[in-house]
Amino acid sequence: MAQHIDAPLREDVRLLGNLLGETLKAHAGDALFNQVEQIRALAKGARDGQVESEKQLEQLFLNLEDCEILPLTRAFTHFLHYANIAEQYHVVRSRRAGEFDQSHPSPNPLEPLFEKFKQQNISSEQLYQQICDLSIELVLTAHPTEVSRRTMIQKYDDINRCLEQLDQQKLTPKQREVVLLNLKQLICSAWQTDEIRQQKPTPIDEAKWGFTVIEQTLWHAIPKFFRELNDLSLQHCGKALPTDITPVRFASWMGGDRDGNPNVTHKVTQEVLWFSRWQATELYLKDIENLRWELSIQEASDELRQQLGQNHHEPYREFLRHTRQRLRATRQWLADKLQGKDTLDDPMVIHHKYELLEPLMLCHRSLLECNLPEIANGNLLDCIYRIQCFGIELLKLDIRQESGRHRQAISAITEYLGLGNFDTWTEQARQNFLLNELQSKRPLLPKSFNEPLDSLINHPDVQEVFATMRTLAEQPSESLGAYIISMAEYPSDVLAVLLLQKEAGIQHPLRVVPLFETLKDLDSAAATMNTLFGMHWYKQHIQGKHEVMIGYSDSAKDAGFMSANWAQYRAQEELAAIAQQHNIQLTLFHGRGGSISRGGAPTQQALFSQPPGSISGAIRVTEQGEMIRFKFGIEGVALQNLEVYTAATLEATLLPPPVPRPEWRDLMNQMTETSVKLYRQTVRENPHFVEYLRTVTPELELQMLPLGSRPAKRQVSGGIESLRAIPWVFAWTQIRLMLPAWLGTGAALDEILQQQQKEKLDEMLAEWPYFQTLIDMLEMVLSKADADIAWYYETHLTQSQHLHHLGAELRQRLQDAIETLLQLKGESELLSQNEVLDQSMRVRKTYLLPLHLLQAELMKRRREYLKQHQTTHSPVDHALMVSIAGIAAGLRNTG
Repeated sequence: MAQHIDAPLREDVRLLGNLLGETLKAHAGDALFNQVEQIRALAKGARDGQVESEKQLEQLFLNLEDCEILPLTRAFTHFLHYANIAEQYHVVRSRRAGEFDQSHPSPNPLEPLFEKFKQQNISSEQLYQQICDLSIELVLTAHPTEVSRRTMIQKYDDINRCLEQLDQQKLTPKQREVVLLNLKQLICSAWQTDEIRQQKPTPIDEAKWGFTVIEQTLWHAIPKFFRELNDLSLQHCGKALPTDITPVRFASWMGGDRDGNPNVTHKVTQEVLWFSRWQATELYLKDIENLRWELSIQEASDELRQQLGQNHHEPYREFLRHTRQRLRATRQWLADKLQGKDTLDDPMVIHHKYELLEPLMLCHRSLLECNLPEIANGNLLDCIYRIQCFGIELLKLDIRQESGRHRQAISAITEYLGLGNFDTWTEQARQNFLLNELQSKRPLLPKSFNEPLDSLINHPDVQEVFATMRTLAEQPSESLGAYIISMAEYPSDVLAVLLLQKEAGIQHPLRVVPLFETLKDLDSAAATMNTLFGMHWYKQHIQGKHEVMIGYSDSAKDAGFMSANWAQYRAQEELAAIAQQHNIQLTLFHGRGGSISRGGAPTQQALFSQPPGSISGAIRVTEQGEMIRFKFGIEGVALQNLEVYTAATLEATLLPPPVPRPEWRDLMNQMTETSVKLYRQTVRENPHFVEYLRTVTPELELQMLPLGSRPAKRQVSGGIESLRAIPWVFAWTQIRLMLPAWLGTGAALDEILQQQQKEKLDEMLAEWPYFQTLIDMLEMVLSKADADIAWYYETHLTQSQHLHHLGAELRQRLQDAIETLLQLKGESELLSQNEVLDQSMRVRKTYLLPLHLLQAELMKRRREYLKQHQTTHSPVDHALMVSIAGIAAGLRNTG
């Protein structure tokens, strides 16, 4: 079966590669096509260990003129994008094949899971209740790892659709010819399009990109998924799910995440909120138009006819006329707002979800009463499901700001009032002050926030915090999600945001979510929350529910992959225990990225490996950068990911993993101590480390790429601590050293093996999902590492002996980590148990190797040019940016 399924994938890759070759011949000339073929043949030889082939490649690239490099980098980058498209579509094809062939496991992970629940004596009533209580929220963020332009993404989506059409069995030869011609045109069009943006996207651009994902795929996938879940409930629990079920929701940070991004202002946030509602209104208007066309039904319930007030031949059409008018009025009102026009309050404008839902629910009840379930549960129910999931806002907007900004704002208030500088007070004094003010009925400030005092707002950062709070006060509460405090350290950080919301007059305060992200903050997270839960006023305020965010990026940059991973696990355990003690329903919000060092892992594996009790039917997870497109860019893939999230959450809730044994914990504590020590010795204490990063990796060149709206650094100058976690990971990935994911981890595992404790590690691997996942992820990232490629960058870009010495040490540590992992798993080579990923990487190596060699050459030429001409741009900048994009596409989970 595996061969049968893999063959079509290989055919798709070959087809797209051949069409790209034809495009190169026709539009770039035979010379380029022949050169690409020559490089491809040499790269295949080098991949298979032919040293002479690699030397010939190096020589070929050294002799290229600057102008010759760009077409080559583009050709190899295009192929890697097409390999990704073929693999993405293959997921959809595999699902269809699984549905046809009943002898194979279902492609829907929920089906075998429901059978497993039955075998484990989970009652149908318990399962039904848990499905109804599910709360999975996926938060789309604009982290700058999506290197492809939206223009190119749309072309890639069209190519995917062509592959789907070719896969249909009943195409006539003529129809097939038409699809192939369309495919050829798309590949030609993609070749003629610049794949690199000319300007950095604005936060508004990023938000629009998020809305595109909703409109193109999730708008259609969500009703299908809800129906699928309902069918499974009927089959396994014996009853249908309620129509107001919302197991999955979506939120966004795009336009709300102001942490370290001066481009996200209160005005930007307001514009995104209006635009989000406008986009939702536009989509609902199309749905209502379609429903009015469809619902020409004459029979209606007395309830619906009474609402109409008079008899109508086609009551549903007439009844929905008012909803259509209200949506049109709402769309116009929002359009005027976006254009900066003064708008009067219009009673027709829709401000709440129920205003849209109530008329549709009435139509649904009426059709059921008239014995027309086929029509009631058709497009009408799909529209109801969409409203339940997306509301009037499409994506709820989270707000994120750094804790220091809030302290600064409160300090401005206390200084104005003559109380001193809040920032210098003890933590207990801060808490006492904030709690007193939160419980006071009088406002803290003598004037409304709408007329800010000059003495309070002389600092632009303080002014912006106040303005943001005022903006939030003006929004419908449904449009807003959580207020996240990054770098949260103390209970007062949470209380400060609540006081700022109170002073701004926010009627329905946003839930405040502390984000614990450094190793120190993760270790003290439970104590911080215990203090908050112990405050009588605070416990009354939260009404038995709380959300806490776990950060993956900064902790891994601070302490290395293994230490951060274990700190995250312990923090979740402790937080779950504290919440249980206080009878608080805890939702953990996982700030994951695509790369392993930022929490990236297959969803089902990642969620099931969390501590038992930490996922109680509720979870929030960020979906970042390029992972949004990989997971939700195609309807079939989006559907599968929704199933996977639901299956993982249900399993972790109803059949949680085992509690780790004390001896397993002791080993993890010992290993993480070793790991963090070695990691910090290398990253922080080696005087040449930052120079190595800046010289050998394209860390500095990454700043050229117009990836996201946020600066690459928190401060303009500074070392590792000032660098954002994403470029940090991205830079090491580009040279294939993958350092953040394994440095310290291999040495820690080796120490335990040297102590003759392999048996215990084997036990952990066999019985503890957390440890299995950690090792699987380590193996995956090590399989993508390549010490020879890292060495090539190093020798090509520096003659410094101390940098060569450090490079040799790092490459040796990488090799040691690989050997240690193979010894632990008792295998002779990496990925011997994961044939799919192994084959995928083998195909890509042929196209990645030329890009790496070209990139190293481009970095060298650029740096020499800048040095000679004292400028910030060079003739090879574009080619270098394309090479970065190509390598990112080839390795996929880059940031």
